[in-house]
Amino acid sequence: MLIMISDAFDPSLAGKLAKFGEVTDDKSRQAEADVILIRSKTKATKEYIDASPKLKLIIRGGVGIDNIDTAYAKERGIQVNNTPKAPAIAVAELAFALMIAVPNHIIAGHTSMANGEWIKKQLKRTELFGKTLGLVGIGNIATEVAKRGAAFGMTVKAYDKYVDSSDHAEMVGSLEELAADADYISMHLPLTPETKGMIDSGIIAKMKDGAVLVNTGRGATVNADDVVAALESGKLGGYATDVWPSDPPAADYPIMKAPNVVMTPHLGASSKENLLRIGQEVVAIINEFVEGGKA
Repeated sequence: MLIMISDAFDPSLAGKLAKFGEVTDDKSRQAEADVILIRSKTKATKEYIDASPKLKLIIRGGVGIDNIDTAYAKERGIQVNNTPKAPAIAVAELAFALMIAVPNHIIAGHTSMANGEWIKKQLKRTELFGKTLGLVGIGNIATEVAKRGAAFGMTVKAYDKYVDSSDHAEMVGSLEELAADADYISMHLPLTPETKGMIDSGIIAKMKDGAVLVNTGRGATVNADDVVAALESGKLGGYATDVWPSDPPAADYPIMKAPNVVMTPHLGASSKENLLRIGQEVVAIINEFVEGGKA
């Protein structure tokens, strides 16, 4: 069995997989691969799958499988797995770091001091304590964000069309209700036809004036033009994001030049600890695959 590592995983993973067969990161050998490991960079489209005639298993290290043509993989009899639990802590910590950065003006404060300026009087902080945190989606990552919100003394609410209850958040009945209640809204959704552009001018109009939107889910779940308009008008107090429609985003992507934005280059799942957890889940998936006689 040939296992091809197509994207960046922890360097120790290849050694852990050697017991299952040959392991390579040589992409020129894709046509020989029985198992391919990807993260966000590789797009397992129909064309990619067609170029992999021996392929039996695709594992995406991370949350979501929207970069895989799952319908075509199923048609081809290819098993698709991901590692949804592994990134929860890493992404939740970054989401909360972004949430803290906005009301504390950390970027503006650092940049001004690096430029030899002292703008203490211009930077007025607000606290997270006592504010309402609204979570869009309440899966593994959002649950970890909810725990951190509670620890900061926030009221935590969530909306998820497919979840009725949570031990860590009060569930509300609609996205509109969540938007109206929350001071901070944190996005934790996969990208699907249903979620694409779901944060638009209509939802933003329901939000409190000055609400802050944090996105560590998928970049295309927000309508970029509508977010920019709300930032420019002051309706949104800030937009903090780690996710983009593409990695990297196009140079003319409107959010790149918008005011009151905090940006990071898709770092959420890139912690050393998370890469080790992803590796552990990958080994377990392949072990089950082999023991099930599918290899």
